[in-house]
Amino acid sequence: MKEKTVVILSGGMDSTTVAYKAKNAGFDIVALHFNYGQRTQNKELQSFYAICDDLNIQNRYVIDLDFFKQIGSALVDKNMKIPTNGLEEGIPATYVPFRNGIFLSIATAIAEKEGAKSLMIGVVEEDSSGYPDCRENFIKSMQEAINLGTKDDTHIQIITPLIHLKKEDIVKEAIKEGVKLELTWSCYQNEDKACGVCDSCRLRLKGFEKAGLIDPINYKR
Repeated sequence: MKEKTVVILSGGMDSTTVAYKAKNAGFDIVALHFNYGQRTQNKELQSFYAICDDLNIQNRYVIDLDFFKQIGSALVDKNMKIPTNGLEEGIPATYVPFRNGIFLSIATAIAEKEGAKSLMIGVVEEDSSGYPDCRENFIKSMQEAINLGTKDDTHIQIITPLIHLKKEDIVKEAIKEGVKLELTWSCYQNEDKACGVCDSCRLRLKGFEKAGLIDPINYKR
């Protein structure tokens, strides 16, 4: 039997690259997606299903976390503005407090149920928007806490294949793994054509430019 892994799959380029890497490495993937009131929730969910279909992933979980709307972040609160002037110092307005910690906790429960020995997540520390829950020391601490709070025979590992990569390296990795990048979505604001100016779009476009490639998704011009 193939070893099971739970892949947290947002539908973005990073998490999708992780999913393809897992598939190519021979894992039996349990795909996990979260709807939490993000502005591009419908588009991200559409991407999730399209990617699962392409990878022939049958075991899928879609979890609704509506409480995030009460936590406060420009990703979920339309009264707050999405920053569009480029990456700034400090924690950006798009940070959703402890989002990855919550995602990993839920993924752990699913992993125990499914008998999976690992969780995979596409966090990127070196070339991200500066979110504290993307740091390697946080992930290591979460893994320790997870294994303290689960059955003795569970032994879950959190796998972060992209954590030290630059965006251009992730683009190259995606191409190498055969990722259908046209299925992915990274924009924080729009669901039809990517805005091109939010932090996520800027990082993605910069990655493609430095990799010497053209992003296949549509952008506002």
